[in-house]
Amino acid sequence: MDWNGKPYHSLDFYLKETFGCKIYKLALDGGMTCPNRDGRLGTGGCIFCSAGGSGDFSQPRLSSVSAQIETAKKRVEAKIGNQKQRGYIAYFQSYTNTYAPVDYLEQIFTEAISCPDVVALSIATRPDCLPEDTVALLSGLNRRKPVWVELGLQTIHPETARFIRRGYELDCFEDACFRLKAAGLETIVHVILGLPGETREMMLQTVRYLRDLHWSSEAAVNGIKLQLLHILKGTGLAQYFQSHPFPIFSLDAYADLIIDCVELLPPEMVVHRITGDGPKSLLLAPEWSADKKRVLNTILSRFRERGAFQGKELLRRSF
Repeated sequence: MDWNGKPYHSLDFYLKETFGCKIYKLALDGGMTCPNRDGRLGTGGCIFCSAGGSGDFSQPRLSSVSAQIETAKKRVEAKIGNQKQRGYIAYFQSYTNTYAPVDYLEQIFTEAISCPDVVALSIATRPDCLPEDTVALLSGLNRRKPVWVELGLQTIHPETARFIRRGYELDCFEDACFRLKAAGLETIVHVILGLPGETREMMLQTVRYLRDLHWSSEAAVNGIKLQLLHILKGTGLAQYFQSHPFPIFSLDAYADLIIDCVELLPPEMVVHRITGDGPKSLLLAPEWSADKKRVLNTILSRFRERGAFQGKELLRRSF
């Protein structure tokens, strides 16, 4: 099947089918921090996380949410020209975006979805930062416009989770997925491919786990982001890499792994990302990942070479 020119259920296809026009993400900063940074769990953040809290492309928190949206829209419009039909997703990306009092969250999230051009709200957070009153708030907002919750799982393997300083156990993640599902919210899960010490099979086990969680719980996981590990300046991972060099993917090896990961997924699960990109000014490795167009073209070319997905429905029924 062709999902808007891609051999998997792409985000572009899903957005066009859902909203009927081209949709762009506006990366916003809610002014929050993270329990892995403020001392509740730790002070250094996750080992791979930059000083920007994984929100290096977000608008700076120097103005209101509405002002950030307008500035971000102008940046998009400068790239796309006079495209008339379009909408936007308000994406709270930096740090942990439910790590604040619920009254404050209600204020900024309501402000975001009140923008007429904003068609959905996407919130990046941690599963251990979703108290019941926050979930109830998101559920209420979801009745006005779609709300997506993005959870940074990264891996299912406890030894890797400890190494990257994730700060929560797998059962916390599962509990959050079930509670979000019960509240009628869509959940998107982040997975990092290439973490130190993980074999190819370990990475595929994480993807299989999310597939099985989707099937066994009637879509408690709706989407997935497959993220190449980036080694960024100023992170704990950069320090570790300099003193303990570990293998990193070649472009061809990564492309092959992506195909193996995507083929495991249910056809209805939306693939929001297959690579990701780090700021070029911070990127130490892999250097090839800085050329995003080349990366995406290589992956799609590899799909065609392997003839992937010809038997996907049969494969799915065999599990």
